[in-house]
Formats: sequence, structure tokens, C-alpha cells
Amino acid sequence: MANLTLVYGMRLLPADEISGVSDAPVALKNGNEARVTMHILEGSREQIEAQLRQSIDAFFDFFPEI
Repeated sequence: MANLTLVYGMRLLPADEISGVSDAPVALKNGNEARVTMHILEGSREQIEAQLRQSIDAFFDFFPEI
């Protein structure tokens, strides 16, 4: 299997200031564009960290071949 690249972004903002989140574009070398779904996790630092760990585990469950 070829090397892979995990594309992600993080930014911590006050929960009451967010009005919406959109997909992020990724430009591919072949001229096409892919989209990255953005996710929101809310809570205390500990809650966010726990949710993020669960999300990462679940993400890789979608790709058992890697």
C-alpha cells in the first residue's frame, strides 16, 4: 500500500461564537479537488480529548486494510 496522508485541522474557539462549519477543500496533484468533513467536539478539555480519541479510533475502523 502507498504511503498515506492524514489531513486534519484543529482550532479551539468559544462554543457560543460558532454559527456554522463547512467542508474544507483539498487540492489534489491531478487537478481534482477533495473535501474534508469538519467535525465539532464540545465540552471540557477532558471531554474533548476523550471524544477526539474515540473519533480517531472510529475513523480507522472504516479502513481495516490499513
